[in-house]
Amino acid sequence: MRPVLLGEMTPETLVEELGAAPSRALAARRLAELGIPDSKSEAYRYFGVEPLMEKEWELHRPEPTGEIAASEREIVLTDGVVTALPEGVEVGCSDAIDLDADHFDALYYLGHLLSRELISLRFRKDVKVRIVHRLTRPGKLLAYRLAFYVDANVRVSVEERFEGEEACGALLLGGFDAFVSRDASLRLVRDQSLRPGDYTPILSQRIKVDANASCDLHSYDFGGGKGLQLLRVELREHARIEAGHLLYAVEEARRGIVSQIVHIGEHSHSNQLAKNILADKARGIFDALIKVEHSGKYTKAHQNSRAILLNDGAYMASKPQLEIYIDDLEASHGSTTGQLDEKQLFYLRSRGIAKEEARKMLILAFANEMIDSLGDEELQDRLHASFERAYYGQTRLECMETCHGCEKIVLAE
Repeated sequence: MRPVLLGEMTPETLVEELGAAPSRALAARRLAELGIPDSKSEAYRYFGVEPLMEKEWELHRPEPTGEIAASEREIVLTDGVVTALPEGVEVGCSDAIDLDADHFDALYYLGHLLSRELISLRFRKDVKVRIVHRLTRPGKLLAYRLAFYVDANVRVSVEERFEGEEACGALLLGGFDAFVSRDASLRLVRDQSLRPGDYTPILSQRIKVDANASCDLHSYDFGGGKGLQLLRVELREHARIEAGHLLYAVEEARRGIVSQIVHIGEHSHSNQLAKNILADKARGIFDALIKVEHSGKYTKAHQNSRAILLNDGAYMASKPQLEIYIDDLEASHGSTTGQLDEKQLFYLRSRGIAKEEARKMLILAFANEMIDSLGDEELQDRLHASFERAYYGQTRLECMETCHGCEKIVLAE
């Protein structure tokens, strides 16, 4: 299958060609309207999506195994099939969903069309779970989607991790649709490290936050390769979202986020912060829009992007945007891109710290601020380890375990 050819088809032909259920007719109409993305598409302008859309892919369609292992806290998805599940989490599969008819990403709709069934997770009580995506199909097109339903007055924390070492060269069209009911809260933390030649994740996501509900969204992207997160959020009255994005990209990576946060209800609140560390010839992407509708009076909306370029070849595409239709609100946006602060480097070096070590200290401090803001020690330790592997090649603990006590010798001296 060549995705680029789908852009020439009518909605009816798309449904028939992709073997989609009749309930996906809206997705087919929206895909036909938006067309398959190319270099001129706003959401993919800096990503380089054309080679992926022009390639001939073999589609892997997940087939349920019927055997689901019990786990303490992990929901394991192997190539889009649930293979492990903890108690207290309801999982179902359905071909029907409240589709977002206003999403800006064409691949959001293509992902829905290619997914035979949606994996739905309903949370009826407070819970903390980890979702592990295991990808094992090299060179294939993988397409599956999740739906999160958080019932009223429920507090849910979800950690997403990706294991794709076996899926070299694959393309993942994934993501989720999340529905946070009135007075509920959902925290989503995504940890994704890539290397050059790994699978390419394009994750199209939609979050609908009901009245008096809240969502905390944190994404941590480390390493090389290509990957993009495309996010659309709807906020009702007194709804809130805190969105934090930390990117450390190396070599010729193209990584980042494209987002729209739409304030629909009164007194809604959004705060979005992106921190980017770019080395070698990596390209970081932050293309983010905050939109306040006529009905969104007394909104508070803040957005900021900060990027550090570690060498001349690194590049940051930062595009914060506000689209506002009312006067009664508080809003701000900003973007800064530069190198490490020379005054801070001078201060550290004046204290006897070598230049390279001083640079590492400043980079770690810049990144750790985003990690330590989670307030969950166990989760923070895992994210620190992910960042250290991407930055050092191994964690500090792994270094101590393999260096035969050299660190103790240095300390003793």
